[in-house]
Amino acid sequence: MVLVQPLVVRQSDVMLDTCSHICEPSAMRKIMFYTLETGKSPVEIFFDSLTNKQFEKIAFILDLIEQIDIVPRKHFKKLKGTDGIWEVRAQHGNNIFRILGFFDGKDLVVLNHAFTKKSQKIPKKEIDLAEKRKLDYLRKKELK
Repeated sequence: MVLVQPLVVRQSDVMLDTCSHICEPSAMRKIMFYTLETGKSPVEIFFDSLTNKQFEKIAFILDLIEQIDIVPRKHFKKLKGTDGIWEVRAQHGNNIFRILGFFDGKDLVVLNHAFTKKSQKIPKKEIDLAEKRKLDYLRKKELK
């Protein structure tokens, strides 16, 4: 069992407690962010590069993923041909944001990579990085 601390993501003056309701019985999923050996989260670093409006759009979708059982595929779907990698998709204006991650068990979503999508297809290097980080996360979890 993995214990997840409530995550507070800071983006300029905007604060989002992405796990504020994980202890409530109605919560479907929990979201956490993968951290590097340095203790920094690549997803949080990406969030810090966004405008407030862009971040708010992503935060809204992350909240949907936590709260509702069936999330529309346009926002959250499993990527075919991967080792269990899922994609969170958000669009703000002409910008399309992708956050990749995986399930640890049935209800914990671990987000480990984020980028601005510039082409129709997700580049293989982005998926490879998410899969590498998934393996690292699972290795660290086994050592605990």
